Amino acid sequence: MENDFQKKRAHELWAEGQELQLRGKLEKAIELYEKSIQIFPTAEAHTFLGWAFSFQGRIDDAIAQCKRAIEVDPSLGNPYNDIGSYLIGQGNIDESIQWLEKAKSASRYDAKHFPYINLGRAYAAKGLILRAIQEFEEALAICPGDPTTLAALKELREAIN
Repeated sequence: MENDFQKKRAHELWAEGQELQLRGKLEKAIELYEKSIQIFPTAEAHTFLGWAFSFQGRIDDAIAQCKRAIEVDPSLGNPYNDIGSYLIGQGNIDESIQWLEKAKSASRYDAKHFPYINLGRAYAAKGLILRAIQEFEEALAICPGDPTTLAALKELREAIN
């Protein structure tokens, strides 16, 4: 019974942290994610704590939280994608690709098109335009009409024409 209560309370704190983060209240969100993890560690809380850290420019801390999230639940795709995205931002394109490929094959992921978008960004940065286009097209197959993907595809197709 106590374990169920802990899970529920941890989830509530995580959800409240999410809402605060979306409203720009980063410090308070971080506090709530950390409390959530103390009560009952979840991959989601670690991933969102990492995301909050990334907004503070604490990319190494963000990556560490994502790796912790993967230890807690390797089936969640978000932390793999987030690590890949952070690495792209740091210019570590080759290293990002392995994380993004893992995100694509994760069994639990609501936004399955994100790793394809990020792989498209990675391949475009490497100058592999056709491979980038392929990744963006796969993202569109999962999430038709996504404006970010459509804009990236348009830009890449114009670059090769």
